[in-house]
Amino acid sequence: MNVLLLGSGGREHAIAIALAKSPLLTTLFVAPGNPGMASLGQAVVLDVTDHSAIASFCKVMAIGLVVIGPEAPLVDGIVDHLTAEGIKAFGPSKVAARLEGSKAFAKDFCRRHAIPTAAYACFTDAASAKAFVRAKGAPAVIKADGLAAGKGVTVAMSLDEAEAAIDTIFSGPLGKAGERIVIEDFLEGEEVSFFALCDGTHALNFASAQDHKRVGEGESGPNTGGMGAYSPAPVMDAKMTERVMQEIVAPTLKGMSAIGAPFKGILFAGLMLCADGPKLIEYNVRFGDPETQAMLPRLEEDLLPLLLACVEGGLPERPVRFSPLTALSVVLAAKGYPGAPLRGSEIHGIADAEAMPFVMITHAGTKREGEKLVADGGRVLNVTGIGADVAEARARAYAAIDMIDWPGGFYRRDIGWRALKTTLKRA
Repeated sequence: MNVLLLGSGGREHAIAIALAKSPLLTTLFVAPGNPGMASLGQAVVLDVTDHSAIASFCKVMAIGLVVIGPEAPLVDGIVDHLTAEGIKAFGPSKVAARLEGSKAFAKDFCRRHAIPTAAYACFTDAASAKAFVRAKGAPAVIKADGLAAGKGVTVAMSLDEAEAAIDTIFSGPLGKAGERIVIEDFLEGEEVSFFALCDGTHALNFASAQDHKRVGEGESGPNTGGMGAYSPAPVMDAKMTERVMQEIVAPTLKGMSAIGAPFKGILFAGLMLCADGPKLIEYNVRFGDPETQAMLPRLEEDLLPLLLACVEGGLPERPVRFSPLTALSVVLAAKGYPGAPLRGSEIHGIADAEAMPFVMITHAGTKREGEKLVADGGRVLNVTGIGADVAEARARAYAAIDMIDWPGGFYRRDIGWRALKTTLKRA
């Protein structure tokens, strides 16, 4: 089977590594891909916003499945277009993708279907939003309604911070994504990323991870797309997993079917595990980044048939097979991120890091300039270590990072701190 993978980040590189192992795969095409994927598939030049061009390519190259990595094409309706052309595509329809594309839609959906989430209100002007925050008080969570690449959320611990976030969103840097905002109650607990494969009627628990959103160590600084992750999340035991499947995932599938938009693909539920149980922070409708870089190295079965089953129906009833080992991924970002990243700085030592046992390197924002590998984005590399537990996986990841020579980058040195703190408490 020929497969087309859309995307160029670390998530897509990790997916490409998994797909390349499949005995069902004939040729993997990646669009646009990145230098790290060069040995895994054939890079092609396609504009992900040009659905007709993608459909034409799929017909010419007899593509059996299109796997969409990033959220924007899903929200734009690429799956609808490809499906109408008779091309199988992994991901939700445009209507179903609104679960991620609009925070307000998602919150209203949760309210209608009794899915546990924080109390909220929506606003289209700064004055009303500020009046609401002043009446409610801080802390509060301020979110841009639309897609903002992980940068449209502020957890405001003071009124001044909340009002500044409101002004920033409405001042226009996020474009249409910032024309409406959602203000939520602050939830206390432990945050978890939870993933379930869905075929429209049936959901199958896939994996869990814990992400690190803040740019700085000790969870300081602005939110980012993610600075590192580890999988599995130690707090997601069998009992909590069952609660999430029953209280959040199952009613989500039922509710989407009820509005004529059965959810197919991977449902990514961002959760807060509160004292009274799990609550939904937000939906995502694709594999997470950087969670995927920590989850897929643990997968012990063929990914391709699972993705096909989501599209065609008939997901297996059995659990997905994962290694009992832990994987921990650290993001290496360009200086300046999450603001304006420094581009063009040369990176050395990747081959030495990749040669280390129980280590996987995925490219996220790199490009080739002749023989040179240079930074070409905010989040540039992911270094993943695999071990018996978080401590061992973490040690391997950071040992590999020490082999990389890149003065133009930085990374957090405390990825996995929450799990290590929990382990020490238990000991």
